[in-house]
Amino acid sequence: MYIHAVSHYLPTEVVGNEHFTRLNGLSSDWIIERTGIQERRKAAPGENTNTMTVDVIRRLMPKADLSTVDLIVGATYTPYDTIVSLAHEAQHLLQIPDIPVVSVSTACSSLLNAIEVVEGYFALNKATRALVIVSEHNTAYNNELDTVSGHLWGDGAAALLITKERQSENDFTIKALLTGGAAHTPKATTGVMMKPLDGGVTMPFGRDVFINACQYMPKAIQQVLDKTGLTLADVDYVLPHQANLRISRNVMKTLELPEEKLISNIQRYGNTGCAGCAIALSERWDTFQKGQRIAVTVFGGGYSYGAMLIEV
Repeated sequence: MYIHAVSHYLPTEVVGNEHFTRLNGLSSDWIIERTGIQERRKAAPGENTNTMTVDVIRRLMPKADLSTVDLIVGATYTPYDTIVSLAHEAQHLLQIPDIPVVSVSTACSSLLNAIEVVEGYFALNKATRALVIVSEHNTAYNNELDTVSGHLWGDGAAALLITKERQSENDFTIKALLTGGAAHTPKATTGVMMKPLDGGVTMPFGRDVFINACQYMPKAIQQVLDKTGLTLADVDYVLPHQANLRISRNVMKTLELPEEKLISNIQRYGNTGCAGCAIALSERWDTFQKGQRIAVTVFGGGYSYGAMLIEV
């Protein structure tokens, strides 16, 4: 599989840490020390995961021909509409009839699960050009007064055109991909939750989420490297789920890789859910050099995890 093009969209409103200082007394220094977050983006009134889907696809259009897309996969855990999914919204915008539209929700690891769905369609010869959209509207569900997790969340979206065959010499190659569930662990189903009818986003066992993320994310990278016969020495960059800068640094420490190889955008955008890695990939797309390898690793509530190795 190949990533032919990628785009991202971020709402214009910037919410700095001082907002939470005024709201509930959390100092900016405390938030930065605990999470690395300095500011985050918030969707404007009238914006939601479906509108951001439209915006991010319009940003992808100048970069790629979307007229021959034959599969659309959307991923979010913060839907605006539980019937009209991101994929439906994308198909409506592109006006491409009679193609599969699929929705995926595995919390913050949904990006890799969505790409794995694409891999399955490609393997079965049911598609050759897939549009993947990841879009999160965390601020629609979070409680800003919650001093445990209210300050973590940001909004944003990204879109990727993934193809079965190489389209250009500038395509990024997906060398290997794996996902897994870890809901067998004791606090997996209560560590972090998002219940629209019962309090929105809550994180009663944040420490457990932290511990498991720090275990599963580096483990997944090692597993995906083993599939390709490569080693950590062959990795140029690590792009982890943008949940917490301390988690990302812990992952790098476990892998014994220097922090210079870490790609992080949580400082500016907060936790943008399953969109975070794709947003960062889009931002850095033009800076990668031929032959470089990027190890993407994710962990989501529930729990779920995964890793993907990309070669430029």
